[in-house]
Amino acid sequence: MKKLIALSLTMMLSFSLAACGSSDNSDSSQDSSSDQTDTASDDASDSAADKEDAGNESDSGSESGSPEDSDTAYVKDKGSLVIGITDFEPMDYKDADGNWIGFDADMAAAFAESLGVTAEFIEIDWDNKILELDGKTIDCVWNGMTLTDEVTSSMECSKPYCNNAQVVIIPADKADLYQDVESLSELNFAVEAGSAGEAQAKEHNLSYTPVKQQSGALMEVAAGTSDAAIIDSLMAAAMVGEGTGYENLTYTVGLNNEEYGVGFRKGSDLAAALNDFFAASYADGSMTACAEKYGVQAAVVQQ
Repeated sequence: MKKLIALSLTMMLSFSLAACGSSDNSDSSQDSSSDQTDTASDDASDSAADKEDAGNESDSGSESGSPEDSDTAYVKDKGSLVIGITDFEPMDYKDADGNWIGFDADMAAAFAESLGVTAEFIEIDWDNKILELDGKTIDCVWNGMTLTDEVTSSMECSKPYCNNAQVVIIPADKADLYQDVESLSELNFAVEAGSAGEAQAKEHNLSYTPVKQQSGALMEVAAGTSDAAIIDSLMAAAMVGEGTGYENLTYTVGLNNEEYGVGFRKGSDLAAALNDFFAASYADGSMTACAEKYGVQAAVVQQ
């Protein structure tokens, strides 16, 4: 009997120990699973944090990259605004001392000063103005430039600042013979290559010879190597007729109406800066005063 009781107690104890072992293993398994879950959660959080940090760094990098793309910053860093021009009185031409003056030249110098840089003028081949601009040989084209479709699609342009027209230049003693577009068909014209004058010659199916500058077109007519020329009305008013270097020439037919603007590299922030400068200069009267100095005040566009 005692042996039976002892055997029973031994079996009960074994079952009890087995149950305790199972419970411990279960707890251990749960603890292990919990640890793994916590570790996975921590890893996921760390990964998300890393991605967020990387995103922030990317945003920061993008923001810090903006000034590098700024033409204003580029110009200020090198200390000069390089302006592409041609000899074009009364907009850009040299005085007796060889300094560039004119309505455009004076306004360009004032704009450069407002940026804290110096103005540097470079004569360019007008037909290559877009190449010069994109190649950073120059920073802008500021030379009585007509806002044609080609110009506005290739450059970041300012708002218009002057009205203009393309006019026909003819020897004064023949002016009575050429008073309308129909009468021009028999003439051979000199026009500046890549200019609005050349565009008008093409539009009206006129025979023409391209030259480097508008001033060259005037010389062609004066020398008799071309019958007529097509140039800007503002230039014609300053350089043709009584009291000018071309007293024997006059202008007759107006071919169109157009506007001048200043061109910068496509996407340049300098265009917006110049618009602000034009608005301020018009408001304080300095733009009008400059225009009056060169006799172009009637052409100035309100800003």
